[in-house]
Amino acid sequence: MTDLSFRTLVWLTYRLGVTFGLTIPLILLIWATIKKEFSIIRLLSIYLKVSSLILISILLLTGNRSIGYLTSFISPVLILISIWFWTDLNDEIRALSNRKALAFSIKLWRCVISIYSLLYLTLTFQSLSCIKTLNGNLCLAWQEGPQNLHILIKSLFNFLFGASWTEPIAGFIGYILLIAYAIGILQIIAIRLPKQGRIAGDF
Repeated sequence: MTDLSFRTLVWLTYRLGVTFGLTIPLILLIWATIKKEFSIIRLLSIYLKVSSLILISILLLTGNRSIGYLTSFISPVLILISIWFWTDLNDEIRALSNRKALAFSIKLWRCVISIYSLLYLTLTFQSLSCIKTLNGNLCLAWQEGPQNLHILIKSLFNFLFGASWTEPIAGFIGYILLIAYAIGILQIIAIRLPKQGRIAGDF
């Protein structure tokens, strides 16, 4: 794969992530809340919590922290687990009638986000070498999106708060959020799973 085609795929991944990884789940969550479809609400709530690792990765990459490449690689794995792992949610969503637009939409979205996660996983796997060195076109391709977002956030901070948003601040906040995220994951593995197994319950 040439550097140009890889860069194009990375940009496509970012755009698909905004569409299918953030915008559509939020719309579905609002829709499910209105319809009071609690199984869908729980599934999307879990997904949004888990997928926040992608945002953390973007903050880390903005601050030129090499661990951001590792968290980028891990995030699609956790996303796939979060949307298919829970037996009770799988059964409840499977039981929903496909004739209902919301039920059909959530089932279709799960398939689409799974395909997206596999694409994301494949691309980030090729970039794991960036953990050791931040140089190289593969690494720069992943940094372009976060850098553009950094410029936007910097402008907003200056306009709204008169404060400065810098790359070191982005990296520091990324580390803090990563620590909180890791504590949450460890709590689920060490406490919740032994008690409830693959039952999401009131997660």
